[in-house]
Amino acid sequence: MSTVQPYEKQHFIDTTQKVWNYSLLTDEDIRNFQNGTHYRLYEKFGSHPVKVLDKWGMYFAVWAPNATSVSVKGNFNHWKDFEYELHPRWDKSGVWEGFIPGFTLGEVYKYHIKGFMGIELDKGDPFANFWEKRPNTASITWDMYYEWKDEKWMETRKKHNSLNAPWSVYEVHLASWMRPDKNDEETYNTYDQIAERLVPYVKEMGFTHVELMPVMEHPFDGSWGYQGIGYFAPTSRFGSPQDFMAMVDAFHEAGIGVILDWVPSHFPYDSHGLFMYDGTHTYEYADMRKGYHPDWNSYIFNYKRGEVKSFLISSARFWLDKFHADGLRVDAVSSMLKLNYSRNEGQWEPNEFGGDGNLEAIAFIKDLNETIFRDFPDVQTIAEEATDWPGVSKPTFEGGLGFGMKWMMGWMHDTLRYFKRDPIYRQFHQDELTFSMMYYYDENFMMPLSHDEVVHGKSPMIYKMPGDEWQKFANLRLLYSYMFTHPGGKLLFMGDEFGTTTEWNYKSELPWELLQFEPHSKLKACVAALCHLLRNEPAMYERQFEAGGFEWVDLNHHHESVIVYRRKGHKPEDDLLVLLNMTPTVRRDWKVTTYGKDKWQEIFNSDDKQFWGTGDTYNPEPGTKLVDEENELYEITVHLPALGAVVLK
Repeated sequence: MSTVQPYEKQHFIDTTQKVWNYSLLTDEDIRNFQNGTHYRLYEKFGSHPVKVLDKWGMYFAVWAPNATSVSVKGNFNHWKDFEYELHPRWDKSGVWEGFIPGFTLGEVYKYHIKGFMGIELDKGDPFANFWEKRPNTASITWDMYYEWKDEKWMETRKKHNSLNAPWSVYEVHLASWMRPDKNDEETYNTYDQIAERLVPYVKEMGFTHVELMPVMEHPFDGSWGYQGIGYFAPTSRFGSPQDFMAMVDAFHEAGIGVILDWVPSHFPYDSHGLFMYDGTHTYEYADMRKGYHPDWNSYIFNYKRGEVKSFLISSARFWLDKFHADGLRVDAVSSMLKLNYSRNEGQWEPNEFGGDGNLEAIAFIKDLNETIFRDFPDVQTIAEEATDWPGVSKPTFEGGLGFGMKWMMGWMHDTLRYFKRDPIYRQFHQDELTFSMMYYYDENFMMPLSHDEVVHGKSPMIYKMPGDEWQKFANLRLLYSYMFTHPGGKLLFMGDEFGTTTEWNYKSELPWELLQFEPHSKLKACVAALCHLLRNEPAMYERQFEAGGFEWVDLNHHHESVIVYRRKGHKPEDDLLVLLNMTPTVRRDWKVTTYGKDKWQEIFNSDDKQFWGTGDTYNPEPGTKLVDEENELYEITVHLPALGAVVLK
């Protein structure tokens, strides 16, 4: 436990009461809370072990502005209502608080709230750091003490998380990546066991970061974590908050960054959660045209309310502060920005200027990003945003929303549409690949092949590819080669790296048994080679968000479905030439004219035997011929494998 000294001017009333009238909150705390500018609420709200008048106990603070009574109940008092009543603050802030002497860590509890119209509710603590494992629903008193061992990472992580660093992100659902019983959804590895298995795997593959699908506490496994109630607690499915910290520590020790999915767009209606917290619409909009999500049967935060804004930004800050996260991927940003998101005419009301933007949500997002980058300049925020909203990843002082990066959903849709086509028809659809560079510099883009692309009947990645078995794997290696050599960050969902043959199912683990078969194990080797290529070649990342970092070399052979482009680093000698042959026809002695040196070397070939390619079309010494001495133009002769990618340096 850590001692928290009481503030001056706080006083204690009748110490024979079960709940002492004691506060950690100052007047300034309350003002900032109400104004939406208190970003460290987790230090004051919830439950905290403190020492008062030489007595250890627990201080509680909860916001329930329309309650007429709030009490703490749990095993400690046999779940009796109204026995340990908190005190309402004199300032009419709606905050209820108090100190219970002798209350210990590890106790389960809920707030019994008598709210609007006399309704009585049992609610979990919105600021709890630990919850009972579902299906139980109580909060648990806890302490966040942990001795971190990642000083080296924290001192140097700015170079790992910057926009001119390599970004290859492995997206993981912790429960289903691997299970003790692969077919039993009730079995979980602990955070410790996950670290023992996942950290060396990610390191071996060469990914720079992991992105964890929401680890915040959530009642329903089938929501994948996106319907959360614990905005200040990692899920207890796998262990304690300290166990989660140790897992992050292990990633950092291995030189791997940790990105967390974070969901400020909506929350579920579970009776112990945030919905109708004090019998009224406390956290959500009261007008269901703004407050209800028709797609997800959930509720939308009231971004206009200062207390809610303080709650959410404090949550974001909490994960970066207490858990050393390297960034947040913010879910469903499009739904936050648009008042008419998934709504027909008459189901939404325009803003004060007659538009469809949620002005309150826009202001919240800007404040969120400004706060994060002010306090944690060496992390990233990444938006899942699927519209053409301008400036999502531009600074707020330039009129943008302030995110560091944005998912490139258009690239994902166009690329999958192209690769699903029979290669004979690709010649007519080259623009589906080239179009991405027409708008690429509008944002700092990350290219996602996420969990959403391998569920709900969309088929696993390998079965999106046309052709026989060999062609399917060759096509998938080619797609990944294109993805990794395209400018921007990359994200790949777990299992895609070895070609799972079933859609992702959160109830069971990945089909690891496929790795006994060469096509799958060697596809995995190909992805690992691409991850290491990205890390090792400065031209792949140094200028990935600059117009000078990419150049088309040959787009004139669409009939043959051959595309050539150049990736450029700060040093000309680091430049790479990428050649993609999108058909199953081998093209020998292919001529490419470009500037540079008279010596080129093949550093990657997706048709290599170690990747389950044929291995018979390669370039030990590409031929070069000077064709324009004044402009230093050379004609390079290359052999292009069927459905293959070649990278020259």
